[in-house]
Amino acid sequence: MEPRVKAQLWVQMALRLGDKDGRPGMVLRRGDADAGGVLVVLRDRDAGVCVLSQTRSEGGELAWLRATGAAPVDQEKADAYVARQVKFDPDLWVIEFDTPDMLPPFEGKIL
Repeated sequence: MEPRVKAQLWVQMALRLGDKDGRPGMVLRRGDADAGGVLVVLRDRDAGVCVLSQTRSEGGELAWLRATGAAPVDQEKADAYVARQVKFDPDLWVIEFDTPDMLPPFEGKIL
C-alpha cells in the first residue's frame, strides 16, 4: 500500500497551486487534519459550480469524480451534495476554487 499524504497538507498544497495558477481558493470546511477526505468545489461565475469528490482509480491512484455530474450545476444543488456528504463523513474537507474552465489547479485524473 502506498503512503498517503495527510489531508491538511494536501489541502494546503492545492491552495498554493491555485494561487500560483491564478485560481484562488479557500477552505469552506475544515476536516480531520490527518485522515479526512476532500471535496473540491470548482466555480465559474458564468457557467455554475461543479463538485469533485476524491476517489481512487482501479490502480489505487488518487482520482476525482465529477460528483455533481458532467455539466455545471447551480449553487443550491452543489450545497445539497456537500451537505449530504458531510453528514456521511464528518471528517471531510471542502475547498473551493474560482476557475474559468471548471478544471482544478492540481493534477489528477478526472473520472
